[in-house]
Amino acid sequence: MLSRRFAFLDHPGPLAFAHRGGAAEGAENTLAAFERAVALGYAYLETDAHATADGVLLAFHDHTLDRVTDRRGRISELPYRVVRGARIGGVHEIPLLEDLLGTWPEIRFNVDVKEAAAIAPLAEAVRRTDAYDRICLTSFSDERLALARAALGREVCSSLGPRGVAALRAAAATSGYGRLLARLSRAGVPCAQVPVGFRGLRVATGPLVRTAHAIGMQVHVWTVNDPARMEELLDLGVDGIMTDNISGLRGVLERRGLWHPGRQAA
Repeated sequence: MLSRRFAFLDHPGPLAFAHRGGAAEGAENTLAAFERAVALGYAYLETDAHATADGVLLAFHDHTLDRVTDRRGRISELPYRVVRGARIGGVHEIPLLEDLLGTWPEIRFNVDVKEAAAIAPLAEAVRRTDAYDRICLTSFSDERLALARAALGREVCSSLGPRGVAALRAAAATSGYGRLLARLSRAGVPCAQVPVGFRGLRVATGPLVRTAHAIGMQVHVWTVNDPARMEELLDLGVDGIMTDNISGLRGVLERRGLWHPGRQAA
């Protein structure tokens, strides 16, 4: 199986991802949120990569500080000496992504590369923390994903970009895409990370999961906060779920006998 080549995915499934550290249970993308998720037993944390104007890499979702902090401005246009004064929810510092990688050397991080400017500092952070086997790259831009893979200089886990997901959906909907599936398989991408639905269309379907599995690819679904929907997706055979509701997902997996906590669980 293609997915077995990657140490990132080498964990009893289904994989449970704490989306932004578990945004429904505290301030998102904060050290406190990630600590809470790790204490609950999460071995996988999802976060985002942005760089300041002077190249400091942050674990932060938005392009601007406006929504979740007490400051305003676009991160890529501000020096770190300004950004470091911002407080998420008026309380929490914005963490450096490298600090997260270094704080939990056994935790795996799903990293959404938000801007091209974050790629070079991300590659340096991964190199300094030797986190190659502990990250999975994802992005809403195929071009950013390709550049990030190249910058890291060695094979790392990554998800399909938007074009790859569209191709997988097309292959799942009809039998006429054998060549397309073969090309996806040869690309060496071990997982597809997809929403439940997009613009009124269901994306995470049984046929899509089966098609991905046929070429050795895992399917991770985001961002699922309703326990009933979690149950439905698990019945479809998905390989991972990303959630803001980290207590809820843990409960669902525990009831099914599928909860496999990380070593650092409290």
